[in-house]
Amino acid sequence: MGPARIVCLTEEPTETLYALGQQDRIVGISGFTVRPPQARKEKPKVSAFTSAKIDAIVALRPDMAIGFSDMQADIAAALTRRGVEVWIANHRSVSGILDYIRRLGALVGCADRAEDYAAKLESGLAAVAERAQRRNIQPRVYIEEWDTPQISGIQWVSELVSLAGGIDVFPELATESLAKQRILADGEEAARRAPDIVIGSWCGKKFQPDHVAARPGWSNVPAVLNGELHEIKSPRILQPGPAALTDGVADIERIIAAWAAKRSAR
Repeated sequence: MGPARIVCLTEEPTETLYALGQQDRIVGISGFTVRPPQARKEKPKVSAFTSAKIDAIVALRPDMAIGFSDMQADIAAALTRRGVEVWIANHRSVSGILDYIRRLGALVGCADRAEDYAAKLESGLAAVAERAQRRNIQPRVYIEEWDTPQISGIQWVSELVSLAGGIDVFPELATESLAKQRILADGEEAARRAPDIVIGSWCGKKFQPDHVAARPGWSNVPAVLNGELHEIKSPRILQPGPAALTDGVADIERIIAAWAAKRSAR
């Protein structure tokens, strides 16, 4: 039932299909895929994020290609012109990720398994929120997705920070779906909002806390004074799939809980 030969243009459909036991349907993956690790060994890599090997994808005879966001619109158009059915998801929230898992499961004929998996993820998030509520202090958190220009965190990351007990210092930007809409017009504004914690996840580039600390206006920011500049690798938090709701939120919770424990010990 459903497409038997799927090309995954981004990582989250690959991770989800493996989690649902439907990996045999996958005939091609993104070269950026690291989750699950066996996918890189088992599946041919046929795309990046904004580019793809169109001829190679067509040669795989896929029933469907699955991608994400407007950034893959050109890939989708090229595949559609070659007769490939394409699904471009565009979810940006925690609830959207959970709905995506359910929809993908229904698409491949395992709706019940997908519902169970999504419910398990929801239960894990509820446990994170419950632990956060026991702490009586909330840090102000600056999420940075890129450094030049400075881009603040996307909605699902902002929501996970809130769930884990933090306060996003740029809540008004988090709901903007496009990265260019989350570029800080004034790079020093993040410093003026005095974050207690900085979480950097630079889309595959190594986060450089020393570079952040050396920016104009940052010397007296609480996160800098207290050494609270942390990296979360982008595959764990910036792909809108299971990783963010498992390892990603666990990383955020660990950072916030450690900060709170230090404050309580003073």
